[in-house]
Amino acid sequence: MKAVFISYNQAHTEQVQIILDRYQVRGFTRWNHVMGRGSDKGEPHYGSHAWPGMNVAVLAVVDDEKVPVLLEALNKLDESAEQQGLRTFVWTVDN
Repeated sequence: MKAVFISYNQAHTEQVQIILDRYQVRGFTRWNHVMGRGSDKGEPHYGSHAWPGMNVAVLAVVDDEKVPVLLEALNKLDESAEQQGLRTFVWTVDN
């Protein structure tokens, strides 16, 4: 099993949910109104007057075989709107 952490601009919320549904990722936790900034070139998302954007974070535990196709779909979404920002991180988990 793998834990997949997805952090993304709130504008991607509907598309991320569609991807999770498409790959039958049923169990996840979502946090709305998450603040942060990208490590390379992303603008801050602080929910403030100066930086009004906000992020969303999702943590899902999925079977190993689903991870590559899930990451591929999420990477395509990120590439379609790079300025919005979407990052994924994967850890091995024990169940």
